[in-house]
Amino acid sequence: MTLQTKKRISDTVDFSNTEIAFAGMSDQELKNAAWLFGMMNKKWLVNVGSQLGLAAIKMRLPINKLVQKTIFKQFCGGTTLLECQPTVDRLNKHNVLTILDYGAEGKCTEEAFNATMRETMRAVRFAHENDTVPVISTKITGLARFDLLEKIQSGDKLTDDEQREYDNAFKRLDSICYVAHENGVGIFIDAEESWIQDTIDYMAFAMMERYNRQRAIVYNTFQLYRHDRLNFLKKSHHIAQKKGYILGAKLVRGAYMEKENARAEQMGYSTPIQRDKAATDKDYNAGIRFCVERYEQIAFCNASHNETSAWYMLELIERSGLTPSHPHLNFCQLLGMSDHLSFNLAKAGFCVAKYVPYGPVRDVVPYLIRRAKENTAVVGDMSRELGFIVKEMERRGLK
Repeated sequence: MTLQTKKRISDTVDFSNTEIAFAGMSDQELKNAAWLFGMMNKKWLVNVGSQLGLAAIKMRLPINKLVQKTIFKQFCGGTTLLECQPTVDRLNKHNVLTILDYGAEGKCTEEAFNATMRETMRAVRFAHENDTVPVISTKITGLARFDLLEKIQSGDKLTDDEQREYDNAFKRLDSICYVAHENGVGIFIDAEESWIQDTIDYMAFAMMERYNRQRAIVYNTFQLYRHDRLNFLKKSHHIAQKKGYILGAKLVRGAYMEKENARAEQMGYSTPIQRDKAATDKDYNAGIRFCVERYEQIAFCNASHNETSAWYMLELIERSGLTPSHPHLNFCQLLGMSDHLSFNLAKAGFCVAKYVPYGPVRDVVPYLIRRAKENTAVVGDMSRELGFIVKEMERRGLK
């Protein structure tokens, strides 16, 4: 049956449908979310709160309960894998998958790196037991020292101790990917700052070449707010084709824009960030098209909160006559945000997942602060989230 003789899938998707978007939230949860996003809509408050939060963590002040009852509850699955299970089950009821991320980053000791490795491997085994958890996410800075990654990228010669340190970090990542391969679970390797990203890319390529022969296990992340990443995506595909493995590609816009621009200005080099949002959007959608057109060779995740990019991918899939639930064609949004995209896409039969961070509150605070600052920096994001929540509260007669 052709698309002309059956109802178009796109005709059934309505991103403004808040009844579907918030079907899994109680009235009280909706009210709590409205209060939180109302606070996050105040940029000055987010900036002050972020500074106080980081200071409290450094001084080891008792802020866990406050954080856990507010922003942590909205954006995280829990402090442990067991605590995440209700979130996994709740998402599954609405055909939404879960991507688990142990919120460890910026660690400094071998002991901490090994602890992160062990926890990530536990997460892989947890995913293996849960059919609706197809992927685990990890950060290289949770497995290796930031300064070491930076030194490698700069091309400086490593000392013998530093070489052993890097070898250990590589072995940690390899151990995680090996266990993932054996258990049929995917691994997202997050993108980080540009001055360590080349090192991360090298490690990701090595893992893909080793484990992506029959199916996509390892995914690298491409930040399209960088003006060189579209070409890098194409180069990555070329390398994968040449070496005979499936490219795993997670596309994001990026989360370090202010930090990248500030460092470039301070150190006197040209910023890697696109000149404006329009250029980012153009490259992002070009990246979507590149991956969808090569869906058999690229396992792809559109990890974006951008409604236009979601529509663009949806229509590309439909126009190409592809199966919406193909495992190489995925959407992903953060837990607690853009439910109007996630749940409406899932309702229409697309592969959609929520990115669910978990871990001790103190370890996850940097992630939570980045989420708050990232989204208040994008004009209208918090207002959009709040607007959908208020609309659903009005539909339920709660206002």
